[in-house]
Amino acid sequence: MLTLFTVHGFFDLTLRARGDLEVDFHHTVEDVGIVLGQALSRALGKREGICRYGQGAVPMDEAFSRVNVDLSNRPFLVYHLPSTIRSQGPFDAYLAREFFRAFSVHGGLNLHINVDYGENEHHILESIFKALGRALNVACKRHEGFIGTLSSKGLL
Repeated sequence: MLTLFTVHGFFDLTLRARGDLEVDFHHTVEDVGIVLGQALSRALGKREGICRYGQGAVPMDEAFSRVNVDLSNRPFLVYHLPSTIRSQGPFDAYLAREFFRAFSVHGGLNLHINVDYGENEHHILESIFKALGRALNVACKRHEGFIGTLSSKGLL
């Protein structure tokens, strides 16, 4: 899923993680979200000159997801999925929520994930990660000629 995120967001990522996978994936997935969020926050620095907002909408077969981000340094996660989702493997939509929560908190982003529809959990997750990549690609772009932060308060 992170490969989808990086390809569709035009990010360069090398990641090596070890964890207590014999117990479950929860802590490792959460830790990856924490570290990836911290790396994003560090890369953004004071968040000066960036577009700040981004959105991505991606279909994947029968699934359709919309992701909106605000690189505001005000972490918040909205995560709406169809109520019919059933877990289909060790990395499921509910475990993905833990990743997104950690990524949002440690990356300082307001992250809204809305899955309009879908039946196959794997396709839903693929569409979410692709849409997140696209949204962050837009939000992280430098605004040519803009100095400072895109905020009426002057800081993020």
